[in-house]
Amino acid sequence: MELKNGAVYCSLCAVALLLCSSAVFGGDIVHQDDKSPKKPGCDNDFVLVKVPLWVDGEEVMEFVGVGARFGPTLASKEKRANQTVVALADPPDCCSKPRNKLTGEVILVHRGNCSFLTKAMVAEAAGASALLIINNQTELFKMVCEEDERDIHIGIPVVMLPQDAGASLKQSLKNGSHVSIQLYSPKRPVVDVAEVFLWLMAVSTILCASYWSAWSTREAAIEQDKLLKDGSEEYLSQEIHRSSGVVDINTTSAVLFVVVASCFLVMLFKFMSYWFIEILVVVFCIGGVEGLQTCLVALLSCVGWFEYVAESYIKVPFLGAVSYLTIAISPFCIAFGVLWAVHRHVSFAWIGQDILGITLIITVLQIIRVPNLKVGTVLLGCALLYDIFWVFVSKKLFKKSVMIVVARGDGSGEDGIPMLLKIPRMFDPWGGYSIIGFGDIILPGLLVAFSLRYDWLSNRRLKAGYFLWAMLAYGLGLLITYVALNLMDGHGQPALLYIVPFTLGTLIMLAMKRGELMHLWTRGEPDRPCPHMADPTY
Repeated sequence: MELKNGAVYCSLCAVALLLCSSAVFGGDIVHQDDKSPKKPGCDNDFVLVKVPLWVDGEEVMEFVGVGARFGPTLASKEKRANQTVVALADPPDCCSKPRNKLTGEVILVHRGNCSFLTKAMVAEAAGASALLIINNQTELFKMVCEEDERDIHIGIPVVMLPQDAGASLKQSLKNGSHVSIQLYSPKRPVVDVAEVFLWLMAVSTILCASYWSAWSTREAAIEQDKLLKDGSEEYLSQEIHRSSGVVDINTTSAVLFVVVASCFLVMLFKFMSYWFIEILVVVFCIGGVEGLQTCLVALLSCVGWFEYVAESYIKVPFLGAVSYLTIAISPFCIAFGVLWAVHRHVSFAWIGQDILGITLIITVLQIIRVPNLKVGTVLLGCALLYDIFWVFVSKKLFKKSVMIVVARGDGSGEDGIPMLLKIPRMFDPWGGYSIIGFGDIILPGLLVAFSLRYDWLSNRRLKAGYFLWAMLAYGLGLLITYVALNLMDGHGQPALLYIVPFTLGTLIMLAMKRGELMHLWTRGEPDRPCPHMADPTY
């Protein structure tokens, strides 16, 4: 049983981090400043704008900006966008008539000293064909109209660039180079294939973990049923439970779990840096390697001659009895984790991260269990409040959504924290990743796995049990999450906001209809498990 016991401690150390990444998003656009209501002439949707740059006739790079709430709609295709010369504004803020004569150039100006709308009106009157505003921060900022600004008629596009992009453009112009750009805003697909694969990945992970958990529980019940014929029922029951390597959480630990995760989330938000991410990478690798080893050993031990190797043990100092199969698999798992950590910035590194993440999730769902519906309700209820608070309410306290900032790894120089499953957006012209936090799989997965264990110990068939409906509810809840994600223009969504009502609500209503709610609420298993009967058909 060292397979499970060895994973318990590493997985429990990593699981404190899992709730910190409990949101789904597909690439947030910009931040803040969308409080001003739309008005005639100032009612554009905020869109990302591609700004390819040519220096002396050679394309050198491409920037990304954000369009203003006023001005004409930009072309959506590159071939329809004109290549236009760029000129620096004089004065730089463009709050008064430029001293340099403009004949259709794109004018580059600094943010500040007057409103965005004033800059646009001055630039258009001076003969500019478009206005590029350099932000005073590295982030993009949504440009809106002031409360007292009325009768808005702007005929040129207005785009904001981040500070570093503006500095690069200014440097090229000061060097005397011929600088030109294009402005266009490709449309995102309504649904990207990456979201479909991510949905399948999350559902399949819970499916595999639930079956493994139910199988292990039934095997333990069969073993206990055999031993009870020859020994003390109370003694043997305690011995089997103690050796099973399973941790049953209670209501107190469920609440404490969310409190600890909240504290850790705030710590990540306050001290996010490159080195902090490096520490998270190490912790993730330890948990991921342990999870990969656990899953591989369990899988191979069921195949041919590997079964004999898995049942042959050697005593290792400080570790105790370890199977030969575990020793053989461990170097491969460690090498896999180290290679991912070293090369995690390459384009295909997401595959390694997902493999380590999935195996870690499956291992955690195999080890940590909810014993009844009461604990599951408390855990998911607290997690739901946690999700809503740190995605939405935290904006009022910290000026930013703490959950989204941490998940993206803002200020760390890294592409998000590793406690996520991610897939590159395949048909999105803006690229990026669709992601889902571990918490959005593990927490509802605990409840789904509980339902299958109950079904198997009760020898219930698929439609007569709870697992099928819990699994469908999870899949539907996650699907609704992605629908909401697309309706919100890619802004991060607390997935548990949709998943918890579907999964928990389905189980509670179904149990009430069958008159079994109190039994599932308190006991969480049949009065007398029947492992000796024929296996249920699934």
